Amino acid sequence: MNLNLRPILSALLRNRTGAVLVAMQIAVALAILVNSTYIVKQRLDEINRPTGVDDKNLFSMDATGFTPRYDYASSVRADLAYLRGLDGVLAATVTDDVPFNGNGDSEALFKTPEIKVSNLIGAYCYEMDEQGLETLGSHIIAGRGFRKDEILPPMSPSTATRPFPQIVVTERLAKTFFGDENAVGKQVYDYLGRPVTIVGVASDMAGPWPTAEGTFIHGSYWVPEQPLMYGFHYLVRTKPGRRDEIMRVASQHLSDSNMDRAITAVRSVEYYKEFTYLTERVTVNTLIIVTALLLGVAALGIFGLATFNVTTRTKQIGTRRALGARKADAVRYFMVENPLITTAGIVVGCALALGIGYWLSVHYELPRLDLYYLVGGILALWGIGQLAAWQPARRAATVSPSVATRTA
Repeated sequence: MNLNLRPILSALLRNRTGAVLVAMQIAVALAILVNSTYIVKQRLDEINRPTGVDDKNLFSMDATGFTPRYDYASSVRADLAYLRGLDGVLAATVTDDVPFNGNGDSEALFKTPEIKVSNLIGAYCYEMDEQGLETLGSHIIAGRGFRKDEILPPMSPSTATRPFPQIVVTERLAKTFFGDENAVGKQVYDYLGRPVTIVGVASDMAGPWPTAEGTFIHGSYWVPEQPLMYGFHYLVRTKPGRRDEIMRVASQHLSDSNMDRAITAVRSVEYYKEFTYLTERVTVNTLIIVTALLLGVAALGIFGLATFNVTTRTKQIGTRRALGARKADAVRYFMVENPLITTAGIVVGCALALGIGYWLSVHYELPRLDLYYLVGGILALWGIGQLAAWQPARRAATVSPSVATRTA
C-alpha cells in the first residue's frame, strides 16, 4: 500500500464533519487539561507548603472562666504546671491565637513614628509566654526569645494602651522592615508611634486566618504577654505519636480540676489546617475528576471516529488488501490518519490553552502558564489519541480481501 498523505487527506476532506468535531474536542481537552493541571499544582503547593510549626504534634484547648470565683492567674499557673509535667509533653504555653484556627489579631506595626498608611506593615500578633516559640516548634534564627521575667500579665482597662518594650518577629516580617540587614536590636513602632525593640528573629510560620494565601501573606510577631482571661487557648506540643493520647488525658484533667473554668474545645492544629484547606482540596479533587472525564470523552471520540471510518470503508480496505496491501499497511493507514486529526486539534488547543492561561493570570492573579505543562499536555493527548485509535486500526487489518468482491 502506497501510504502517502494525499489519499488520507482526501478521505478526511470527504468526511470532514466527524474529523472537525474530534479535532475541536481535542483542542478543548488540551486547553482544560493544561490549565487545570497547572491550577492543581498551584493548589497542592499551597496545601503542602511547610507550615513552620510542628502541626502534627500540636493541639489546643480553648478555655474560659465563667464564675466570680475564677482566678485567672493561679488557674493558668496550675494548668501550665500540670501540662508541662505530663510525660510526652515537650512544651506548653497559653496564647490568644492558634495557627490555622481562624481567630486571631492582625496588629499594625510602622516603619517610623509617623502613623500613616505608607509606613504601615500588617502582621499577625501572638501573645505568648517564654515557651511560646518552643511550643510552636519554631526556632530563633537571630537574637533570642523571651525570658520568663519579661512576660507581662494580661491587659486590664488600666493597662490597655501599655507599650511592649520588645518583640520577636518572623524572618519574613524582619525582611519586610529591614531587607537583608540584621533586624535584632532595631526598632519598629506600634500603633501609637512608640518604639518597640526587636530582640529576636524566628523562622517563618503560618498565621491563624483560614485562607490558603491569608495564612502566609503576612509575617508574624510575638509579644511577651499572657492573653486575656476570656477565650484563651492552651497550646501543647507533644512527642511524635503521643498527641491524641495526651490530648484526651489533659482535656479530662483540666475539665475536672476547676469547676469555675470551662474547656470549650479541644482540637489538634492538624485538624485546623485540614479545615483551612478544605476548599482547596475540594477544588483539586473536582478539577482532577473533570479533567479525567474530559480526557475519557476525548478518547471515546477518537475511538468512535476511527471505528466509524473502519466500518464505512470496509470494502475499500478489502480492495486494497486484494491488491496486495498487508495487514500492517491497513493498521499504518489509520495510525497516520489519526495523528493528522489530533495535530489539528492540538494546534487550536495550544492557542486556546495559552489564551485561557493569560486570562486566568490577569483576572485571578495566578502565575502565568508554564510551557512545560503545555508540552506535557500535547504529549498526553497524542498518546491518548494513538491508544484510542489502535483497536479500530487493528480491526481494519482483519478485513478479508474477499470483501472487495461483495456487492453493496
